[in-house]
Amino acid sequence: MRPQGARLSREFVERLSWEKGEPAWMREHRLRCLAIFEKLPMPRFGPDLSALDLADLTYYARPVEPVRSWEELPEELRRTFQALGLPEAEQRALAGLGAQVDSEEVYRSLLAELRAKGVVFTSMERAVREFPEVREYFMRVIPPEDNKFAALHGAVWSGGTFIWVPEGVEVEIPLQAYYRMQTEGVGQFEHTLILAEPGSSLHYIEGCSAPRYSRASLHSGMVEIVAKEGARVRFTTIQNWSRNVYNLNNKRAWAYAGARVDWVSGSLGSRVTMLYPTTVLLGKGAATENLSFTFAQEGMWLDTGARAIHRAPDTSSRLVARSVVQGRATSVFRGTIHVAPEARGAKAHMECSTLLLSPEARTETIPVVRAETDEVELGHEATVGRVSQEQLFYLRSRGLDEAQALSLIVNGFVSPILKEIPWEYALELRRLLEMSFEKAVA
Repeated sequence: MRPQGARLSREFVERLSWEKGEPAWMREHRLRCLAIFEKLPMPRFGPDLSALDLADLTYYARPVEPVRSWEELPEELRRTFQALGLPEAEQRALAGLGAQVDSEEVYRSLLAELRAKGVVFTSMERAVREFPEVREYFMRVIPPEDNKFAALHGAVWSGGTFIWVPEGVEVEIPLQAYYRMQTEGVGQFEHTLILAEPGSSLHYIEGCSAPRYSRASLHSGMVEIVAKEGARVRFTTIQNWSRNVYNLNNKRAWAYAGARVDWVSGSLGSRVTMLYPTTVLLGKGAATENLSFTFAQEGMWLDTGARAIHRAPDTSSRLVARSVVQGRATSVFRGTIHVAPEARGAKAHMECSTLLLSPEARTETIPVVRAETDEVELGHEATVGRVSQEQLFYLRSRGLDEAQALSLIVNGFVSPILKEIPWEYALELRRLLEMSFEKAVA
């Protein structure tokens, strides 16, 4: 399927499904999503999306053929992966790794011992064809009617990961997938579906990046997590998009009795981001934690947040966000805690802190806390501060230049989030922050 012919239409959606060899139910699902997409309006809140021309996007691109080893990848892409430390991480710190460029996966591996335990870590395309469980859960956690970009994703999704962890199995070493947008003006729509059976556990790490082009690109992936009774799932996202990317994602989890779903994210880059990971607490004693930091620089609008929906008794949630804003940039935090009438004994806390590095920087906090029962414990706090000249003067008097001083202050500010990320990846995020400050003050 050639990229230049990959424009959005019913014919394109049917052809995409046919070339992927999908069963009839998926082809029907795609067409239903397309019809919903055409009816739904663009988001009526948040950043300006008028510069994103959906008619000008390439909805499918396959610049690299899949391979079985790193050595078979094209040299340019191999250099990119090596700069990110992926081959080393696969050898030292990962139980499995998948890599996708634009619309298709190019590489995947899984440790033999996990395969022997029955863990499934495979491409979404293969899962649709071979695993009946996919039909039961695919876009049930996030239905296409949820919003326009969820419907668009359902129509044109390509690539992504399916993970199934059998009952009682603990995946002690993280799995990772890395997504790179390589083609100018492309849309990337990977789909991640994680099914954690009762008593199982998993840590999954998602990395994202893109080179910068003059034309706008769209990243509209989807993550659906089902954590059954007593399961534990941690989902870590590390993104460093270029400033031509519109990052409009949907992420949501169902947590049943005694289950726990945690989200950890670090977001640098993109022209616009709209992302609000959500956990629906469906069973007694279910819990969730969402820890995030964003770094918005000149010209960016990062509209992020988290949601916890309590629908069962004795559930708990904690939403913590750190935002750093530099130059003429905007950071918005939208947090929602909703406690249903049946969720007696729920406990929830929401916290948002923002550090402004320039007079032009803008920030806004929009918390929503709604309880439909009095038998709850709810808390919310928000702070906004600026880097003082006294702090900078003190650090520079100790021999640091401006970029080093800013980096030190910001790293301390976001350290509560970074300490929750495996050290290999936290180190990479610290390097990215340092590079950002070096460019900003150059």
